Formats: sequence, C-alpha cells, structure tokens
Amino acid sequence: MPNVGYARVSTIGQSLEVQLSKLRDFGCDEIFKDKHSGTTADRPKLKQCRKYVRKGDSLVITKLDRLARSTYHLTQIAEELKQKGVELIVLDQNIDTSNPTGKLLFNMLASIAEFETEIRKERQMEGIAKAKEKGVRFGRKSKLQDEDIEQLRQERENGVKISDLMSRYSISKASVYRLLSQSDNQID
Repeated sequence: MPNVGYARVSTIGQSLEVQLSKLRDFGCDEIFKDKHSGTTADRPKLKQCRKYVRKGDSLVITKLDRLARSTYHLTQIAEELKQKGVELIVLDQNIDTSNPTGKLLFNMLASIAEFETEIRKERQMEGIAKAKEKGVRFGRKSKLQDEDIEQLRQERENGVKISDLMSRYSISKASVYRLLSQSDNQID
C-alpha cells in the first residue's frame, strides 16, 4: 500500500522541513507540498494530490489542520478519499481511518480543530479592534509628509506631468492619483 504525503505551511516564510521529515520517516513515496493559508481555496498541490491518490493508497499528513479549512471541508475530503478507496493517516494525532476507532477520533479532532481556528480568529479580530481604538494604524506608512502632498498638488495644478510627479516623489501612478483625489481632511 503506497503512502502519499501532503505537507502545508501557511506562509512563504515558514518551513516545511518538520512535516517533510515525518512524512519521509513514515515511508511516503510521493509528497505534495503547498505554501498557502489553510483558509484559501487555491492550494494547487492539494488538488494534484487528491487526483493522484488511487485505490489502496494512504494519504498521510502530520496534523488535521494541514489538510482542510474547516470540519465541513475535511469531511468532504475524507468522503472523497473513502470513495476512491484511499485511507487517511494523521501522524501527530495517531489517526488511521482504516479502523472504526480512527474514524471516531478523526471526526472528534476535526471538530476541535475547527473550534480552535474560530476562537483564534475571534481573538485576532478583538485584538485588531482594540488596537484601532488605541489609535494603532495598520498598513504601510506613507512615504510623503503632509507638506509633500500639498506640494505635489500644487505642482500638478501648475501643470507638472503625472510621470514627473511619480519620479520626483518615488511613488506609483496610482498613489499620485489617490493623493490628488483625497481632500485635505483625509490626509493623516
């Protein structure tokens, strides 16, 4: 029975090495790797992996949250695997869907994983709201000071070309137009 591995990290800066090591140690013949958030639907290697596995294979992952966005999505994948005759093995949680205990554990842990994700999102949103209340600003800092913006507007009124403004202030065309369209009270 061939073992097919799937590993995922959420961002480009994170490393797949720990997952890959566990999957190799388990004996995975083929390993598919994604560097995408679990909340995004576009995970091309997961899609390839799901097409690749066939009857008699085992899809091996390190943790449930590496595979799916939600309990619903996880159960969809599990059902698809079941229809194809593919077992699911989750190394860190010691789950093997080829037996009834593994199936029970799979469903329980999937629900807990989704609950944890929702709680984490909730805390993150609360933290962002509190930070905004305290005046914390998110996003990139402006390259230009208020007086620079005023000077940019004056130059444009005097007929200076957009391309010259872009070059002089080292900003994009979109930024020039955005700054020109903002009213004075919108500038921070």
